[in-house]
Amino acid sequence: MASPSPFYGWYGDDFTGATDTLSALAEQGRRALLFLRIPTPAQMAAAGPLDALGIAGATRSMAPDAMALELDEAGRFFAGQGVSILHYKCCSTFDSAPHVGSIGAAVRALRPHFRNPFLPVVGGQPNLGRYCLFGNLFAAAGIGGPVHRIDRHPTMSVHPVTPMAEADLRRHLAAQGFERIALVDYRSYDETAQDALATGLATEPDAVLLDVSSVSDLAVIGRLISQRLGQLPMLAVGPSSVAQSLAGVWGEAVDHADLPQGDRSPMRDGPVLALVGSLSPVTRNQVEGASGFGKLAIDPQRLLGDPAYIEALRQETVRLLADGNVMLITDRPSQAPENAGGVAAATGLLLRAIIAETRLSRLIVAGGDTSSLAIKSLDIWGLSYRAPLVAGAPLCRAHSDDEHLDGLDIVLKGGQMGPPDFFALAQNVIVHGNAPSSWTSRAAAQIRDPS
Repeated sequence: MASPSPFYGWYGDDFTGATDTLSALAEQGRRALLFLRIPTPAQMAAAGPLDALGIAGATRSMAPDAMALELDEAGRFFAGQGVSILHYKCCSTFDSAPHVGSIGAAVRALRPHFRNPFLPVVGGQPNLGRYCLFGNLFAAAGIGGPVHRIDRHPTMSVHPVTPMAEADLRRHLAAQGFERIALVDYRSYDETAQDALATGLATEPDAVLLDVSSVSDLAVIGRLISQRLGQLPMLAVGPSSVAQSLAGVWGEAVDHADLPQGDRSPMRDGPVLALVGSLSPVTRNQVEGASGFGKLAIDPQRLLGDPAYIEALRQETVRLLADGNVMLITDRPSQAPENAGGVAAATGLLLRAIIAETRLSRLIVAGGDTSSLAIKSLDIWGLSYRAPLVAGAPLCRAHSDDEHLDGLDIVLKGGQMGPPDFFALAQNVIVHGNAPSSWTSRAAAQIRDPS
């Protein structure tokens, strides 16, 4: 007898965000697994029955033509799996541009496979300090930090690749090819929400932007989405709040005992390796406060063109790992490398060479592009949820046909995520049952709402 189709599919525009959605689903009691590329039949069989399946991509750093090829294939795969809703998971700060990481290009590639006339764009994610009011995006600077309009955000307004110069998401997305975007603002999130949506849909928009002013708004958004699924599969765009919104309207959850095997297995023996590629001030402060690691700086330019330097760095890292935990840190925190994608890819190859010689217990990667390209360089085909750690960065388990990698603990962190002591938490957390034993009440509260 064939297994029922998964209800939910998601494609992450980078690996860090894709694992955040994985955690949002798993913490609802959903059987979810994140694949690192379109899975083979053997990998699907190994995953077992799933309520939700995802693919971690790197479209956030790709040009529109490359995105179209990648996402058309992904759209065909998800449609073939029979998912009812496909979530294009973009960054919670919506950083994108017409020439790189275009959300418009993503929708043009995926929409032919999911033809529901309602295309919701969920504009905020409160547990990460992201809010959308009257179509304008606001974001906190770090966990519990002050909230800024996104075009005045100290980091995102000066992002080295996709600076956010426009806070109105309708204008921001219009520049990427959305001709008509309707808005349902948070004031209608009462008995009139359906009427407000119907009025917006009457204009036949390319998409409908949905405000998110607080966690309670997500339940309303979930009902708006579920009531219009009908017989046509739907495409939705936004951060992990898309998955969060459906928590109360998506059938019965499973018991955690039915989640993929290995989630409660003990941490492997071996050292912890942290790889820091993010230039975010939040991450840099976390690095400066981190202890318990031998720290090595990486010169990005030499990493791109000096084989002798790469080999020396590999040897020194392996030597230090024999004695304890190690943190590799991209140098030049005051500016972005000239070839950020090339540096991330080269860092991934360095990581692959290091892991070939050392059995790690846990790998921590900080930085969106670095996470995507570094993990892609490894022979890992999937990630499952292990336990919550901090909002936006769960503890995951690697699935691989390589015994050297299978069962490795992995944490992927975006530049803006985590409290000041993030690396201490990520380094020391131990899993017993389904929860990390080193939680403090403060850390647990941050997972629910960092503000």
